[in-house]
Amino acid sequence: MMAGLMALNALAIDIMLPALNEIAAAVGVISTDGQTDNRQQMIIFAYILGFGAPQIVWGPISDRFGRRGPLAVALIGYIITGAACALMHDFNTLLAMRFAQGVFASGARLVAVSVVRDVFVGRGMASIMSLIMTIFMVVPILAPSIGQIILYIAPWEWTFGVLALFGTTMLIWTMLRLPESLPVEARQPLSLPSAARAYMAVFQSRVTFGYMLASGIIFGCLFAFIGSSEQIFREVFDKENTFAYWFAGIALTLAAANFLNSRLVERVGMRRLSQCAIIGLITFSSILVLLSLFLEPNLAWYFPLFAITFGCFGMIGANFSAMAMEPLGKIAGTASAAYGFATTTISSLLGMAIGSFYNGTTLPLMLGFLCLGVTSFIIVVITERGQLFSTR
Repeated sequence: MMAGLMALNALAIDIMLPALNEIAAAVGVISTDGQTDNRQQMIIFAYILGFGAPQIVWGPISDRFGRRGPLAVALIGYIITGAACALMHDFNTLLAMRFAQGVFASGARLVAVSVVRDVFVGRGMASIMSLIMTIFMVVPILAPSIGQIILYIAPWEWTFGVLALFGTTMLIWTMLRLPESLPVEARQPLSLPSAARAYMAVFQSRVTFGYMLASGIIFGCLFAFIGSSEQIFREVFDKENTFAYWFAGIALTLAAANFLNSRLVERVGMRRLSQCAIIGLITFSSILVLLSLFLEPNLAWYFPLFAITFGCFGMIGANFSAMAMEPLGKIAGTASAAYGFATTTISSLLGMAIGSFYNGTTLPLMLGFLCLGVTSFIIVVITERGQLFSTR
């Protein structure tokens, strides 16, 4: 169920990737040479930007009123905005609806993480989050294929219609089966001073703040790829008709890494796994930068190397999240809100910036991966005061 709630976000991004070119043309995003331009990425990034900031509001609300009530509001809003997006044929109004859908999706994501933190802590949380992420990753694997099938049998508007249907399914399921995980006696008062104190506690924790910042930077790579993936496979590798399958292969690598992390983290440790994964990402990104500079683009070498690079996120995300949340169990909703807000906002802005440099080659993307990987690793070193590869 928690994986399904988190999958609302992935589905809202990935199901429309095969349709981006068609959606962009339908809403008038055409460059002077008749091709879609980089503004088509804003259909993705408008949603991601909406997903980030509102979590600072959802957090205190869920800590005050519990998990079920705010979740119901978030899911109803997600359903309505999904249906509204299907009716939009103007670029700016479509972006506005996508932003609003991200606002409501952020509430569902925040409740999901908060429920997990209500029940688990530390390595246990990292293990459970990895299992959730493994199930959740089925969506990025299947969503582009679902989007491609929709385009075969229906107009692009139905990519948004499916979001409304999935949101309805999750609303019924959670209202029938999800118990309240936050007891009344554990709820926090809803006031500006109490919210300010809770958020101050987040920023005063060196571990929480450090891993929150490192996550926001490293996941800029992920959003940069998602935003430009359709253009890369269509224009660089001429794989428009099979894009969904190549994207699924990369997502499958990420799912496998998440599952492997869930099996290893309690034995090896969150820090050791995640720090090795960042070093791996930096290493393979460096190789891809060099190959992109000196060789003609070819999926024979690009795809396996990039899939391995992307798989490194599977041993970073859940571990960074668990380490950031561990010191703040009493304010899990607010802590999750601050973490989600900071990481999503930072990563979406960085991803959008990297995506805007797309020039018909893979080089800007891989340089972005390398630079963000190095920056994130430096922040981890500072956060851990140089004590790396700990088994904690």
